[in-house]
Amino acid sequence: MVLPSRSHAPLARSTLIKMGVRIAVVIALTTFFSYLHMLNTLRTEALVQLEQHVSERSQREETIFLLAEDNLAAASKALEERIRTLGPEDVGARFDSLFVRLPDGTVRSRPERFDGTRVPGVFVPRGVTLDEDLRRRLLASYDVLSWYGPAFHVRFSDTFVTLPEGPIILYWPERPTWVLDAEPGLMVTELEYFVTSLPENNPERRTLWSEVYLDTVSGRSMTSVTRPLDINGRYVAALSQDVLMEELRARTLNDHLPGTFNVIFREDGKLVAHPGMEEDHLRRIVERVTSRQPGQAVLKLPERDQYLAVGQLRGPGWSFVTVLPESLVTKPALQAARYVLLLGLVSLVLELAIMAWVLRHQITRPLVAFTQATDRVASGDFHVELDISRNDELGQLARSFQLMADKVQLRERALREANDGLEQRVEERTHELKEVHLQLVQSARRAGMAEIATNVLHNVGNVLNSVYTAAQLARERMTHMRLEHVGRVARLLQAHESSIGTFLSQDERGRNLLPFLDKLGQNLLDERQGIISLLDDVGRYTEHVGDIVKVQQNYARTPRVQEPVHLAGLVEDALRINASGLTRHQVKVVRQLADLPPVLTDKHKTLMILVNLVSNAKYAMDTVLPTERMLTVKLERTADEQVRIQVHDNGMGIAPEMLTRIFQYGFTTREEGHGFGLHSSALAAQEMGGTLTVHSAGPGHGATFILELPYLAAPPQAT
Repeated sequence: MVLPSRSHAPLARSTLIKMGVRIAVVIALTTFFSYLHMLNTLRTEALVQLEQHVSERSQREETIFLLAEDNLAAASKALEERIRTLGPEDVGARFDSLFVRLPDGTVRSRPERFDGTRVPGVFVPRGVTLDEDLRRRLLASYDVLSWYGPAFHVRFSDTFVTLPEGPIILYWPERPTWVLDAEPGLMVTELEYFVTSLPENNPERRTLWSEVYLDTVSGRSMTSVTRPLDINGRYVAALSQDVLMEELRARTLNDHLPGTFNVIFREDGKLVAHPGMEEDHLRRIVERVTSRQPGQAVLKLPERDQYLAVGQLRGPGWSFVTVLPESLVTKPALQAARYVLLLGLVSLVLELAIMAWVLRHQITRPLVAFTQATDRVASGDFHVELDISRNDELGQLARSFQLMADKVQLRERALREANDGLEQRVEERTHELKEVHLQLVQSARRAGMAEIATNVLHNVGNVLNSVYTAAQLARERMTHMRLEHVGRVARLLQAHESSIGTFLSQDERGRNLLPFLDKLGQNLLDERQGIISLLDDVGRYTEHVGDIVKVQQNYARTPRVQEPVHLAGLVEDALRINASGLTRHQVKVVRQLADLPPVLTDKHKTLMILVNLVSNAKYAMDTVLPTERMLTVKLERTADEQVRIQVHDNGMGIAPEMLTRIFQYGFTTREEGHGFGLHSSALAAQEMGGTLTVHSAGPGHGATFILELPYLAAPPQAT
């Protein structure tokens, strides 16, 4: 019968899964490293582009500031020449025709002749004294602004000259009435742009740029560039131009790379132009830029995941910063990695499809044929047909399988022939084994009887030692009884029989005779009581010998019936049996016996175990000084309903390698020992449902034997 073919799906599926997992891992690693490569490439390109953009943008933005400085340099030179060449005869009439003192105390351009869209205007605050020199400088400034103002106006909204005394000459076509609208007490010399140009504040006499401020007259935000003019070491004028901030701020906020934003701030960290954002973010940008290394153009702001490109605006020295979020770099890299991953997954699906087709035609079908051939061989049909024409490994396997099937068929025939003779030999050998088994059973029975006899002799020997000791003590006490004193008293009374009254009352020996007889009688009573106690011990020991024999006899019969036992008293019996030996070895006994109610257990087996443990402990302390020998016996009830009896000595201890062998039959460390006591004690503990274990910290640290028995409370006795 041909067995059903087993499914071949698991092999193909597992192969496809393994290959798919490997290819998927390769694709994942390829995607990951492609992402890292693209991220690094895009980051490098983006930072290079960002640095180039900021450099070009800074150059473009600084053009207006450099042009303003160049304008003021040319105008300053022209003003110095005009002041030197303008004579007194040119000042008087011309000054009065252009300017007039108004009722508010100020000197301004004549309203009827003033056109602020074509000529500069003049404003002199009230309280300023117009001497000849001041008039000449006013008129010279007016002429220079008339020449240069219209040309400068192509790129700059205004140009003005400020004199140290307070007057201002201004060309501002978009605000032609500024000089007419100014407050009479306005002192432009108190403004920041002029204060910074004073010699004490600008000893190098450099061209300076002011902070961004709001003009009080026009209401427009601007910054001023000021160039001081000194003639013969005297500060005579300051030429200035305003750069309106509206256009610069508009370009800063609106003209930026996609996804980025721009920030401009002064050297002292004060912001000039920035998009609306939280102050902490702007503060960190300023701090990071100001703390950069010299020449460092691109910085990382890690807490915000941003890159900062920094450019310097020559002229005012402001920092132009473009902020690029890192997400603008990582997002394209991630998108590219997704495309790589998608292409890899498509390739994986195609590869798995091709592999599945190859496995089905080249591997799975031949394996199905092998499986069917294996089933036929297993069912006993050795006529198999496989494709042995292939020249690959499967063809070689088919040829080997065909050869194997032929050999198996030959071997099966040989096995059948051999099987017929094997059955006869098996029957003969079975008969022999039965005979050997009977012999082994008899040998085991004799060995068991020998072990039982050995246990009986060992335990009886322990008790007989105590019987002998008690008998010897009784004999010694009988020997030392003062019975000869009774004879002496009798002879003394017989010698004074005629005058017994006078002898007892008047003779000194007679007076002491009655007290002596009283003490002698009491001594004899005590000795008798001691001998009776020793004889009771002998009787109890003899009873224990009988019980030991009964215990061993019961091994072959029913288990011994448990009886109520007071364990503390049983411990005392064990100590009493070994009392003479303990006294002879000068062992001090410490008792820690809990007062437990009677429990149901085998009294004589328990006593046998305790006698063996106390006896062994006594001999274990032979190496300890007599004054230091101590035996501790502890009785307690445990939390898991067990009764625990511990026998601890401070003797020679037990080596770790001996702990696992100490309960084996015949094992002993004493020359005169026989190795039966602990072995039989352990067996007895197991028979009572308990355990006997030992613990020792090593040689010289003593040993503790622990007997644990089930706590079975005895029922109360009927009264």
